[in-house]
Amino acid sequence: MVDHLSEFEDYLRNKKSVSVNTAGSYLRDLKQFLLFCENIHIEPYLINKECMLKYIEYLSNQGKSDATILRNIASLRCYFGFLLASGKVTSNPVEQIVLKRPEKKLPQILSGNETELLLSQPDTKTLKGCRDKAMLELLYATGIRVSELISLNIDDLDLNAGILHCRGNKSNREIPVYAAAVNAVSDYLLRVRPKISSPESGQALFLSVNNRRMTRQGFWKIVKQYAKQAKISKEITPHTLRHSFALHLLENGADLKDIQVMLGHADISSTQIYVRMMNDHFKEVYNHCHPRAKLS
Repeated sequence: MVDHLSEFEDYLRNKKSVSVNTAGSYLRDLKQFLLFCENIHIEPYLINKECMLKYIEYLSNQGKSDATILRNIASLRCYFGFLLASGKVTSNPVEQIVLKRPEKKLPQILSGNETELLLSQPDTKTLKGCRDKAMLELLYATGIRVSELISLNIDDLDLNAGILHCRGNKSNREIPVYAAAVNAVSDYLLRVRPKISSPESGQALFLSVNNRRMTRQGFWKIVKQYAKQAKISKEITPHTLRHSFALHLLENGADLKDIQVMLGHADISSTQIYVRMMNDHFKEVYNHCHPRAKLS
């Protein structure tokens, strides 16, 4: 079955048209499952519903969240569907597995003060700090995904016009960039990138210390570092800035459809979560601040 991993990867990319990150996630889940089968001496071609239930129990005992287990099962359902379609197995054992979907939690959001505090952490006198400042400012200025941020090339940003050309997997869009972010990126391009680039850097906008394009993992560590430095107690990820961008725009009067376009959402239902978040936020403020709301 392991021999089919490369075929499955081709199937994901060419038939299913999934992103590089999604394909990588599916393959990691699959390799973990195959290792489990090997450890308990179960032939992968003979996998059945009972084996799948044992694997779910194993993941649960490993402390995996319901969402992680659900994602693993989705990965395996896709894989066995691929094997079934190609005639390599006669049934899909995962089709018999039905798991309750965990309640979707609202994403974490930074307040305006927390956002300013986070963005003020990088020491722009240093090469690293100047680069980090540019990345954080641009992410919050545009609300793009971290995968889109690290995929940017130099010519994707029109600094004179203050426009970012974001070329995502499913949409190409132009997003305005506020002046502070333009200045931060300009400073980085003028003072830092020439010093840390090499022929291998190509046209990548943001570079890591090894002169190559910044990675998701590398930027994730950068965000965690500054959140800790700022003493922000919330669990912050790069995606937190994307959510904060959207909610802050909505709170300040932006039209939901405009936010949808800037975020690159194909369906406005994905954007409507921010309306719910804003309403919850206003209820919290009301209950906390209105003098009669405090009366029991």
